[in-house]
Amino acid sequence: MSRLGNLGARLYNGEVGYDFIGNRKIWYGVSILITITAIVGLAVSGLNMGIEFKGGAVFTTDEKPRISVSQVHETAVEASGHEAIVQELGDGNMRIQITEVDTAKANEVKTRLSDELGIPESKINADLVGPSWGEQIANKAWTGLGVFMVLVVVYLAIAFEWRMAIAALVALIHDITITVGVYALVGFEVTPGTVIGLLTILGYSLYDTVVVFDSLKESTVGITKQTRWTYSEIANRSINGTLVRSINTTVVALLPVAALLFIGGGVLGAGMLNDISLSLFVGLAAGAYSSIFIATPLVADLKELEPQMKALKKRILAKRAAAAAKGESAEDERDDARDLDGTPETAGVVVGQRGRSRGHGRTPGDR
Repeated sequence: MSRLGNLGARLYNGEVGYDFIGNRKIWYGVSILITITAIVGLAVSGLNMGIEFKGGAVFTTDEKPRISVSQVHETAVEASGHEAIVQELGDGNMRIQITEVDTAKANEVKTRLSDELGIPESKINADLVGPSWGEQIANKAWTGLGVFMVLVVVYLAIAFEWRMAIAALVALIHDITITVGVYALVGFEVTPGTVIGLLTILGYSLYDTVVVFDSLKESTVGITKQTRWTYSEIANRSINGTLVRSINTTVVALLPVAALLFIGGGVLGAGMLNDISLSLFVGLAAGAYSSIFIATPLVADLKELEPQMKALKKRILAKRAAAAAKGESAEDERDDARDLDGTPETAGVVVGQRGRSRGHGRTPGDR
């Protein structure tokens, strides 16, 4: 078995682990700091909206210009009075994108480009894009996002419980905020491809969260019938048990997206790939982070507010205190060797929590 596979088995069995729930305040603080940075970046820099949202003109040459890309960019900016995006196509032709220009201004820019590039006007194709199309895309995206959020909350509330639905919703908002903030900070252009990528990451973000929630739901059946583990400790076991699976899923998903972003967009210069790949890359990474460090700890916090969970925690702490006073481990109490469904215990405690770590699979005959 590989080292990673062996680690996954040990995490699942409770032989090793990290106390995610116990250190949740650290991760809450990190998330708040990242979110504030994203919001500040969005407020200060704003989003670099593409031509589909602002409207403008796209000029494409049918001949290779006699000047460089930087000179074409300078000419386009001077002629239009607006920022321009210039891309050299594979055949040496140029694609010049200028926002917020009307028909009259577009004709003037086309004439100026013809003179400076040394290309007849008949060899320069001009396409005007109105902002109304981008507005329709944006409105539909917001509508789709709202419908998705409502369906997620309803489904999780039915399949699990409302606390998990609230936690998943917070995690999704967290992921979207970070992704949008990164776009504002790096200045990448926001296009319909970006919107598609943003909507796509929601499913990936939710996947890891649901996996942990499913494990948590199964592990907490009959939790009040035992006095060994609090809800937070069982939640921590669920995170550790699915940790390697979440890492593997995220890495496999990130590899092709990273190729699109860093090789396709960076090395090969295919700038349009950045529109969708950056949102996917940031969203996938943020989704894996939030499912582990935000969603499940938040569920544990909400559950610990329940009277019955408070009472359970009080009994467990009292039992541990009594065992410590006698110089024993609470887990050595034979009269309470029962698991969550009332059968002899078969699970262990995650390393990092109070008490000795015990392996998965201990049966009454092992005592």
